[in-house]
Amino acid sequence: MFDKSYCAECETIDCMMKCQWIDFENIDEARLQIEKLVKEDEDCRILSDCMLCFACDEYCPYNSHPFDLINELQEKYASQNILPAVAQNSIDMYQAKGKFEPRPIDPEKPVLNKCAFPKMNAKEMSGPMFDNLQSVGGLHFFCQLVYQHVAKPSIIKERVPTILENFVKTGITKETEVICWHDECYGLFTSYLQRNNLEVPFKPVHIYEYVYKYLKEHESEITKLNLKAAYQRNCSNRYVPETDKILDKICELIGVERVEREYDRENGLCCAAPFAMRGHKDMVRKTQNKNVQDMIDHGAEVCIFNCPMCKDTLDRKVTAKGMKSYFISDLARLALGEKLDY
Repeated sequence: MFDKSYCAECETIDCMMKCQWIDFENIDEARLQIEKLVKEDEDCRILSDCMLCFACDEYCPYNSHPFDLINELQEKYASQNILPAVAQNSIDMYQAKGKFEPRPIDPEKPVLNKCAFPKMNAKEMSGPMFDNLQSVGGLHFFCQLVYQHVAKPSIIKERVPTILENFVKTGITKETEVICWHDECYGLFTSYLQRNNLEVPFKPVHIYEYVYKYLKEHESEITKLNLKAAYQRNCSNRYVPETDKILDKICELIGVERVEREYDRENGLCCAAPFAMRGHKDMVRKTQNKNVQDMIDHGAEVCIFNCPMCKDTLDRKVTAKGMKSYFISDLARLALGEKLDY
């Protein structure tokens, strides 16, 4: 979890000075607010002005995860002013229903973790790249990190032990490779759990790792796509920024140029899906429009997604501007000669 000992010696206050949402007059003001945060002062304006995009965790040069503390205090002080009914609806929506009945898997073979999206993304998880994989999915395996977006980290801590137990009940072992379709799953299993002293009962594999490995094994079958693409980098990827380099390698393999634009890489912009339910309707369209326009301004022909929520949120805006939207695995499948019927 957050280690406040680094804050006193920090000279740059990057976690706040690089923030896309909170404006400070100067570094001294940012330092003052961090001091309030460390003291768990309810009057710290970071707690109310934060847009819960996780970026400060990536900006922190000490890998100290300031968002952990911010999120805890946001829940403690209800500083995001989220309507109780809205928060409760989110809590109820993603709660597993009914008795868990594990489907046994072969622990010596890789497993695709579809998280909560086995039906929503069924077509995207089909084809030769995925058809021979075992899988788990549904709310009994839902990673829960969405509750950081509604300032309810206590729900994550309450539910995650059961999620991990469900994996174990399928028969997986510490040596089983579990491929994470969703960044939030991988971020949970390789960052969040470690920060909370919880043991992961398998080997997490990022979807980019799996796609890249599959492409290398079938490299002779690849036809370069010769496309320019913008990448919509989702918030949870802030926990695992090292995966960004794997995306670059995939793009190079399949002939996709990742355009250099303002809102990418460290400066990636939230899709704004959670803003409205937190009372920021005025910021939704503004944020999305400048993000999509940035893609157009830099010549993108397609938009790459890795988060189902980001894709669902921005798809119509992207296509309205003449771009096509794809998960990176879909682009890989196209490069391998598959015909997608969606």
